[in-house]
Amino acid sequence: MALCREQELLAEYTINMGLTHSEGLLPQLEQLLARTGVKKQEIELLAVSMGPGSFTGLRIGLATAEAMAYAWQCCLHGVDTLKALAYNIQLEGLVLSPVLDAQKGIGFLGWSSSLWGLLVVLGPVGVVTGREALERIALQGMPALLLGESERLVKKIPEGLPHWLQEAPTALRMPKASSVAWAALAEFDAEADKKIFGLEPYYIRRSEAEELWEKKQQQQ
Repeated sequence: MALCREQELLAEYTINMGLTHSEGLLPQLEQLLARTGVKKQEIELLAVSMGPGSFTGLRIGLATAEAMAYAWQCCLHGVDTLKALAYNIQLEGLVLSPVLDAQKGIGFLGWSSSLWGLLVVLGPVGVVTGREALERIALQGMPALLLGESERLVKKIPEGLPHWLQEAPTALRMPKASSVAWAALAEFDAEADKKIFGLEPYYIRRSEAEELWEKKQQQQ
């Protein structure tokens, strides 16, 4: 969770200990507001990560953001998680390739390029294997940088990464709430973002429960 004012980061809260959203989300919010002296009625825009990602985590995050936006009467904007990852490190002349684990040996891949401080999306998000990810990134014909859960993808490439592709430093690799905020500020539309309810997470693929149900139906 992060609190920003224009392009200034006031505070950011990051815990990587396996705790669930329900255990820490609201207490962290209260701490951020208390430590910065910002009042709830001063919040003008809430940004929430929309996925791809954990089905349960996305639902909890979105439901909490909708409830806060409704209570505080402020705007709400959903941000693609892969795009937010690209905001972690904006370097011109590089293809930024965010990766998230989609389980079952596959991953979500998206890519962007930074040009004059703005991110340019180069292609759609896809569900790919490690080999397919390399092939798609190679088509861009530029040096590239992996972000996100890239270590899982790298493990599936026995010969290692090609010379034109590197992993971002660990501290800049994982999702950051401030990056979600910067992405939301860049995309914000005062009219479109007045809508509080009805946002849908970017699941990309179906949940395991849906796949198991369909398999069961086919066997009957």
